[in-house]
Amino acid sequence: MPSSLNESIASSQPPSAETQPSPHQKSSPKPGITYAGQDKLPKLPIPELDSTCKKYLESLKPLQTPREQRETEAAVQEFLNSDGPILQERLKKYATGKSSYIEQFWYDSYLNFDNPVVLNLNPFFLLEDDPTPARNNQVTRAASLVISALSFVRAVRKEELPPDTIRGNPLCMYQYSRLFGTARVPTEHGCEIGQDDGAKHLVVLCRGQFYWFDVLDNNSDLIMTEKDMAVNLQVIVSDAQQTPIQEAAKGALGVLSTENRKIWAGLRDVLTREEESVNAECLNTVDSALFILCLDYTEPMTGAELCGNMLCGSSEVVKGVQIGTCTNRWYDKLQIIVCKNGSAGINFEHTGVDGHTVLRMASDVYTDTILRFAKSINGHAPSLWTSNSPDPSKRDPESFGDVSTTPHKLEWDMVPELSTALRFAETRLADLIQQNEFQTLEFAAYGKNFITSLGFSPDAFVQMAFQAAYYGLYGRVECTYEPAMTKMFLHGRTEAIRSVTSESVKFVQAFWAETPPAQKVEALKKASQKHTIMTKDCSKAQGHDRHLYALYSVWQRALDEDGAEAASSNGYSTPDIGSTPSSPIGSPKRNSVLSDNGADSTGSPTSRSPAHPQQPPQQMPSIFADSGWDKINNTILSTSNCGNPSLRQFGFGPTSGDGFGIGYIVKEDSISICASSKHRQTKRFVDALEAYFLEIRRLLRLTQSKTTSPRASRAREAERPDVGSRFKTKGRVIKADEGKAEDMADDAKMEEDDDDGLGGYGFFDAGMLLQAIKANEETSASEKAVGQARRSVGKKLRLSEY
Repeated sequence: MPSSLNESIASSQPPSAETQPSPHQKSSPKPGITYAGQDKLPKLPIPELDSTCKKYLESLKPLQTPREQRETEAAVQEFLNSDGPILQERLKKYATGKSSYIEQFWYDSYLNFDNPVVLNLNPFFLLEDDPTPARNNQVTRAASLVISALSFVRAVRKEELPPDTIRGNPLCMYQYSRLFGTARVPTEHGCEIGQDDGAKHLVVLCRGQFYWFDVLDNNSDLIMTEKDMAVNLQVIVSDAQQTPIQEAAKGALGVLSTENRKIWAGLRDVLTREEESVNAECLNTVDSALFILCLDYTEPMTGAELCGNMLCGSSEVVKGVQIGTCTNRWYDKLQIIVCKNGSAGINFEHTGVDGHTVLRMASDVYTDTILRFAKSINGHAPSLWTSNSPDPSKRDPESFGDVSTTPHKLEWDMVPELSTALRFAETRLADLIQQNEFQTLEFAAYGKNFITSLGFSPDAFVQMAFQAAYYGLYGRVECTYEPAMTKMFLHGRTEAIRSVTSESVKFVQAFWAETPPAQKVEALKKASQKHTIMTKDCSKAQGHDRHLYALYSVWQRALDEDGAEAASSNGYSTPDIGSTPSSPIGSPKRNSVLSDNGADSTGSPTSRSPAHPQQPPQQMPSIFADSGWDKINNTILSTSNCGNPSLRQFGFGPTSGDGFGIGYIVKEDSISICASSKHRQTKRFVDALEAYFLEIRRLLRLTQSKTTSPRASRAREAERPDVGSRFKTKGRVIKADEGKAEDMADDAKMEEDDDDGLGGYGFFDAGMLLQAIKANEETSASEKAVGQARRSVGKKLRLSEY
């Protein structure tokens, strides 16, 4: 088995900036392209304090009463005159030598989250079906997706994955080094992120039972063909079926990963405390796997059922026993989920990676499954990868090194304490699933082409739809959140777009009032333009949310660390909890703060003299004590845009008890939405969205000048009546229906102003289909694989039985 994941965590102190190697350097003697641009990326800028406070007040204004607004303005002014400048200077000191001023604070906010990660933190992607219907069965689809995912792993490790760009600008690639072999590990001091960056095995979950086998050699080359993979997966499915599902449910330990994190930490101690037990080794096998493949025995039919299955699994209790797919998960890792009918999706642990990183993986994996099938028909079909693994079927098995490609079943030692904990964890999980509902809308009347033909940003257009639909149901606007990615900066994550503005409020009020159509459309244009401006500001790291949160974190840590220790020349460092939450991997030649020590302390504030001007305030700064801070951090409409042709749906759970979680994809000619809530009439909200989309199209068509057609193509502009032509004047000219003409209008002009790649988890140029096989490509030398003796974990399955 791989080295202990706990050892990986303990040894994950980052080297200095002068000595830090490139990710996976030892397997790539020749410098790769994946991280080649990291040194050129600018650091995330710390915004000016005055600018942040001004934007903060602006975002709260449409959400507050006049009295609340005056109180917040007074609190902000007091902050600017007293605590604010002190905290700003301390934040700048803290950021000295760090890759990002917000990164560790961001990690702490995720890793100190004690509630279950399922439905609260982990998002999901629902992939489109395989375009070849015959391949949409579970084993075939799963084998194909796994082989493509392993090819992606290989490209990342060999640094052959082309860097992400958006409109020619390079994006930070650091997160790709943290996608595979990682696990969220709970401890009594908060969670940690452990990583085995040499992982080469896969863990498969089927009917709540655990299996593993090796899939890569020490050089990260694939050691199995797709046919070999399908054989292994069929063996696993057949073996899992031998145990009645009601019996298997009693040992479905994946349910424990849905527990409260402190409870789960205690249960991990139970799993590892008995030296003679195999549980510790089984647990490490799961934690250190490249990723988890979940093979479900159910066939969800509706969009809502599919989304629920990918997000949290299904709950079905028969004779008092949970037999739903919710027991067939491990939420502390990246999971690829495949249903019996071939429907597939991805559920991912969100701490170290954002949606746009997993989106790149999903799109490349989906594309590769298609290209490889095409290559089986036409050997000259292109490949997505710069280089490919040597054909495993043509290699000498001895060259694989010390590997085990035969599936092994992990057999846990179910001591009474674990059995009891599993039963209670399952009932709490079932409660959580029942408390949430999901609805989908696959709006096919129009999409990006129609929206851009009228001069609107697709993302802003849909954001206004959310506000208009909500206002139409409840007569008010609520705090709305949308992430904008900041990966143009080193180790950039996201910034918050606060979509409710004075302009958007005027629009929704006009839309639902007896207002002339032209005024409604004009109000929509102004609101959309404002949203686009904010999105661009946020993508440049000039929003207010992350900056204010960093200032709050600096104040809190200064109190927790009792002044003097926090006032070092390098700013604050996170309290040491004995081991770090991250791996030794960092950006090439740049210092990483993802490994700053541990989790945030939660101790009580300690007393200090307020007389010293450089001491942090003992009392909470006025801006954070004001009710506006609570309001802006209580998101009712949590939204994210994830546009990619490989996805059918994207979503996540609501972030507040009375809120909605809304994932959406703006496609060329359709809009896909997945909404979740804790039974807040989710279907009614989705129906209201559909009605709005149809009504706003009617208004746009009504107000468009009948003498003005949508932007014509160059070919249309070139066409002029010519009496000398015998063809151009023959017959009756067929004029397109005005509405259909809008749908087909050229949107090239809009590309310059479109913010699809910035708002939400927007789709960007990920280089899909651009990496065709290069002639005479130089093959880099591979480090000789070193065999490592391993102990066989679990019961070895006999392939000959199937």
